[in-house]
Amino acid sequence: MSEPRSIIAGVEVDQPDVSAATAAAAHAYAGYRGTSPEQRAVFLEAVAAEIDAGQAAIIEAAVAESHLPQARITGEVGRTTGQLRMFAGVVRRGDHLGVRIDPPLPDRAPLPRPDIRQRQVALGPVAVFGASNFPLAFSTAGGDTASALAAGCPVVVKGHPAHPRTGHLVAEAVTRAVAACDLPAGTFSFLLGPGNELGQALVTDSRIKAVGFTGSRGGGLALVAAAARRPEPIPVYAEMSSINPVVVLPGALDGDATDLAAAYVGSLTLGAGQFCTNPGLLFLPSGGAGDAFLVAAGEAVAGTTGATMLTGSIAKAYRSGVAALQTADGVRVVAQGGEGGDDAPAPQLVEATGLGGAVDDEVFGASGVVVRYDDTPGLLAHLEALEGQLTATVHATDADTEAARALLSVLELKVGRILFNGWPTGVEVGHAMVHGGPFPATSDSRGTSVGSLAIERFQRPVAYQDVPAAVLPEPVSDDNPWGLTRRIDGELQLP
Repeated sequence: MSEPRSIIAGVEVDQPDVSAATAAAAHAYAGYRGTSPEQRAVFLEAVAAEIDAGQAAIIEAAVAESHLPQARITGEVGRTTGQLRMFAGVVRRGDHLGVRIDPPLPDRAPLPRPDIRQRQVALGPVAVFGASNFPLAFSTAGGDTASALAAGCPVVVKGHPAHPRTGHLVAEAVTRAVAACDLPAGTFSFLLGPGNELGQALVTDSRIKAVGFTGSRGGGLALVAAAARRPEPIPVYAEMSSINPVVVLPGALDGDATDLAAAYVGSLTLGAGQFCTNPGLLFLPSGGAGDAFLVAAGEAVAGTTGATMLTGSIAKAYRSGVAALQTADGVRVVAQGGEGGDDAPAPQLVEATGLGGAVDDEVFGASGVVVRYDDTPGLLAHLEALEGQLTATVHATDADTEAARALLSVLELKVGRILFNGWPTGVEVGHAMVHGGPFPATSDSRGTSVGSLAIERFQRPVAYQDVPAAVLPEPVSDDNPWGLTRRIDGELQLP
């Protein structure tokens, strides 16, 4: 039987195409998961090099399709290749394999201890859904794809219809790297098609063993439900909605609050507000200092003009969300910016008397809600009422330490990342980053979609008990041929 070929499908995709892609991924799984750390690292670096080599065409396509500025897209290329190279380093170090060895204790009483060894193995083929707002870093060769490939999982990508040409160019780069590294062709496939049928077909295909998704709550929950209905349910790591609360404590308003208000509006309107970490909700102290901040923020918003959003449907959804906010009980419009065109709606800032209803809903775009609070207990009550979020930001000085300490114990149960005296738009790609959070920010709060910890989503532990030395896999063998850091009888040992 000849080896199935990988697929870069055209715009029209039907069920046989999905089946062919998942069959190719399943065929590739045995060979690809068995690659050594060096082989896999070289492959990830080759993907990065191919993207770098083709970046001129990729940037041109992404700018045209997304309406995002060239500087932003150029930075996103660097972030995409940086993630791939970071995971190459992770694979070479091998810490993600989590090797543990409990040597046998034959003389232990009352019962001897057997020889038990543990490592992480790749789950199997993974379906990755490209994101609308990041045509590169969260799409075809973005973080989900990079971490799944690093774990040893073949990947089938559902490209996002908002940037099909960009997706094709990146998919071709990955496919060239697959061939150059002499890997099974089904290690990577790219599918593109309209409607929801393609996504449902991917998630319900028995050969897919996990899903990575970035998008709306409705879309993510539909995939979670489909995965749960399978005869063999599988994990769906869906990053969904978040309004990313910002808390301004009284000390942060000492003096002139104009600069702080301008920085807030800058974060709110960055990229037309189309970031999953956009600061959609801000808690502001009652009183004169808070009033001054709100006036300054309103003036800053009024001075903005809407930027063209990613798609016409996203702009339409933004206008609908804005209308729902403006007509909600207890909400008043503080300021609106200027319209930039049919698909470039005006930024807005509103003030609400409290949470609930439309105030709690994510408006994907440059729309901010301000809620006032009188004291720390009142602020804590607001925070405890929030759903799970990706981020929370606190602006404070040393004078706010006691309040900040109280906030921290609440926020760490509500969000995946807590920032002090910064802004949530901008996610550093590194080893300590968490880009996740409690539901509904994500469907599974135990992982992250950014940072080296993302690899753990696509692995599972296996223990080997009294397995003959000649049969043991390399990561758990006595001679440690891959030079891994391992935990031996509970003690961490360097190679």
